[in-house]
Amino acid sequence: MLLNLHVKNFAIIDEVDVTFTDNLNILTGETGAGKSIIIGSINVALGGKIAKDIIRKGAEYALVELLFQIEDKHILEVLNEMDIPAEDGQIIISRKIMNGKSISKINGQSVTAGVLKEIAGLLIDIHGQHEHQSLLYKEKHLDIIDRFAKSSIGDIKKELESEYKEYINLRNKLNELKIDEDKRLREISFLEYEINEIKNANLKMGEDEILAAEYKKLSNSKTIAEGLNNVYDWMSYQITDSAGDNIGRTVKQLTKLLEFDDSLAGLYNQILDIETLVNDFNRDLSEYTSDMNNNEEDLSITEQRLDLINHLKSKYGSAITDILKYLEQSEKKLSQYKNYEETMSALAIQLEKQETKIQDLSDQLSLIRKEKAKDLSAKIKDALIDLNFLEVQFEMIFKPTGHYSVNGFDDAEFLISTNPGEEIKPLSKVASGGELSRIMLAIKSVLADKDEIETLIFDEIDVGVSGRTAQKVSEKLSMIAGSHQVLCITHLPQIAAMADSHYIIEKSSDGFTTKTSIRNLKENESIDEIARILGGAVITDTVLQSAKEMKQLAKTTKKY
Repeated sequence: MLLNLHVKNFAIIDEVDVTFTDNLNILTGETGAGKSIIIGSINVALGGKIAKDIIRKGAEYALVELLFQIEDKHILEVLNEMDIPAEDGQIIISRKIMNGKSISKINGQSVTAGVLKEIAGLLIDIHGQHEHQSLLYKEKHLDIIDRFAKSSIGDIKKELESEYKEYINLRNKLNELKIDEDKRLREISFLEYEINEIKNANLKMGEDEILAAEYKKLSNSKTIAEGLNNVYDWMSYQITDSAGDNIGRTVKQLTKLLEFDDSLAGLYNQILDIETLVNDFNRDLSEYTSDMNNNEEDLSITEQRLDLINHLKSKYGSAITDILKYLEQSEKKLSQYKNYEETMSALAIQLEKQETKIQDLSDQLSLIRKEKAKDLSAKIKDALIDLNFLEVQFEMIFKPTGHYSVNGFDDAEFLISTNPGEEIKPLSKVASGGELSRIMLAIKSVLADKDEIETLIFDEIDVGVSGRTAQKVSEKLSMIAGSHQVLCITHLPQIAAMADSHYIIEKSSDGFTTKTSIRNLKENESIDEIARILGGAVITDTVLQSAKEMKQLAKTTKKY
């Protein structure tokens, strides 16, 4: 659910902060007050396109922030997979727009446009005039039936997606291996050369790291030897006042003192242990230092081996694991080219089997779609009748595309007749702009129980609507708001009266600058605003009484 919208320096908006509620949130206001800018700011925050002049005049940046409260565990899991924190189920989406660039964040973490749009698609569904127009495209129709039939076809679509990927993979392999005889022989020769080069190197996992460390040591052996000689001098008995010399003196001194005080035995034993440790240390140090001599040959061998490995890395991969993986792939490919006819035949058989799987899954998918389409069409027809399409006919037809895709082979399209006696025709050839908005509303009402997106925004849902139809639209919006949070911009008093929360968008000017503001109306203010929409410039007692009656009627109509 969208809890809060904060907009700053956006077009004619100086700063707006508004809190939305459950169910039906209605936004009204005079023409030109900035209603479309409010919805536009939400669109921009969710990754929409940015107009060049969107930053308020005189400001350095524009900012839009959206606060959502998320209850859906699936959405929280998606966020967790993206390493986006969501404490207490709250998500803040912000987009800061500066000249020539913008920065999008989710809960303070910068995200790409792709991630932003993916998350936005789970949180909110915006239906404006552009969205209504999308009903004219057949691709949208197939998506609608699949959303309606999700519980019946979800598993089949997942399986089809997986099998289709495998089908494409096999088809690509088959095409890649299709070469003429001369090229096949050249490929065999080239692969054999590369395989022999890698095999002859006899690489071992982790060898490059060990060699690098050894090379580092051997190439700095002189520095190491000089340093260790200094250490030996400090620790041995060779130099006066060295550690070993002083420890030896300490042992002799304590030996004499033990004749006078037995309690010094503990200290004496400790210094003997220290002397033993120092002697062992000096012996090991001497052996290590002697091993550092005459290492020119070892350095040369190590350097040559490293050069060989680095040469192979430059050709076959940045690590030994990559080189060995390349070797494995090359050996497999060589085998395929050497056994060309058998390989091609085996792949062709695999491809045929995979195509059969896709055919079976596509058949299942198509059969369920056609059955569910009857139910969907009947429900949409009933919803359209509720929206004052009294003599409407509505159905869905299917045609094969002639090829497979991740969606099967169905091409689906809605057909409609809005007047008695009219032939049923494709939606794109019949519906007007106003009719499209109501058809979209009818579809959304049918899908309401199956739609997991919590927040729906309707802009221009009342295009070309008036009278009894407007009342029907308001009732349908209220029905959807029973299971979703709905934000709706409207010019119609019937829809405004149905509001659970009513907001007015106002524009003011001091003669120099223009500002848009938004505020939540109290009950009496909502009635006044409905009266303004009803009566225009002059609000009479009769108009005010009509507004009160509309508000009262709306309360009795709601089902929640």
